[in-house]
Amino acid sequence: MHLCVIGAGVVGLTTALELQREFRNANVTILADRFEQDTCSDVAAGLFRPGTSFSGPTEEITRKWISDAYLYWDEIRKTADASEAGVAQLSAYIFSSTDPAIVRNRYIEDILPVYRAATEQELTLCPGDWKYGSFYTTVLTECRLFQPWATKKFLRNGGSIITKKVDSFQEVAGQYDAVVNCTGMGAKKLCTDYKLVPIRGQVIKVKAPWVKTAFYADYDTYIIPGFQGVTLGGCRNYDSYNTEVCKHDSAAIRERCEALLPSLKGAPVIREAVGLRPHRDPVRVEPEMLNLVGGRVKVVHNYGHGGYGVTTSPGTAIYATKLVKDMLKSNSKL
Repeated sequence: MHLCVIGAGVVGLTTALELQREFRNANVTILADRFEQDTCSDVAAGLFRPGTSFSGPTEEITRKWISDAYLYWDEIRKTADASEAGVAQLSAYIFSSTDPAIVRNRYIEDILPVYRAATEQELTLCPGDWKYGSFYTTVLTECRLFQPWATKKFLRNGGSIITKKVDSFQEVAGQYDAVVNCTGMGAKKLCTDYKLVPIRGQVIKVKAPWVKTAFYADYDTYIIPGFQGVTLGGCRNYDSYNTEVCKHDSAAIRERCEALLPSLKGAPVIREAVGLRPHRDPVRVEPEMLNLVGGRVKVVHNYGHGGYGVTTSPGTAIYATKLVKDMLKSNSKL
């Protein structure tokens, strides 16, 4: 059996590994033109905290994706591979001066080992007029470590990687028993999907080893310590295709983060990065049978995770693999 994954970001890699796990004797190939540090996944801070607006086809499926994803990351965290894979446990505070709903998260309050209201004393940890807050313990996945680790694991399992930009499903017709489309923003052209919109994000990675806890606050302000520095963010520019670092965003991010945690003033910059989050509502994880010149292609789409690709990718990978299994069982037209 020959299976193919298009795309090598965190969604593509977790999907390829899941296909190998489920189909032990299959040949799994990844086709992609961007890898590791050239992917949007590389920009992400990787804290497990899906936004409350994240949505699959139903509430039940969405919750299953999130729950499966947390278990996946937490299992890696418990292994000897955790440090090489870039997965660690991390605690975080989220504060708001405007709305108690901002500090709640219906998706993860019952999944995480700790998710509780911040005490009055904790609300004074950071400068500002914080009225509402939560404290929680979660996992973090540093993609700059995870993607190379996952790639090595995939190749060690007998997978193959071909550097190729796929512009049309016609290019894979007749070659594979099933194809999983994990192209992120690339799906906009590949699938002519007008629902897919880039949400531009910019971050600054700084050297601040004394920061051991993550902090979130109003206006998309976050400070997230990782394996290779502390991520300061952020911004959400809807429908923006600008991949250049913007000095005005940099200044605003530093100002907001330093106001939240004044010890960051003067922290040296490691790098600045921009990513275009592939946002789609709902996230598209569904089968499609394509009748093309070279034959029928069984496709399972798995894209549109927005800013929650690292967080939820294992959950949608498990779901997409189940859809592949169902498609291979059935030769009927979908």
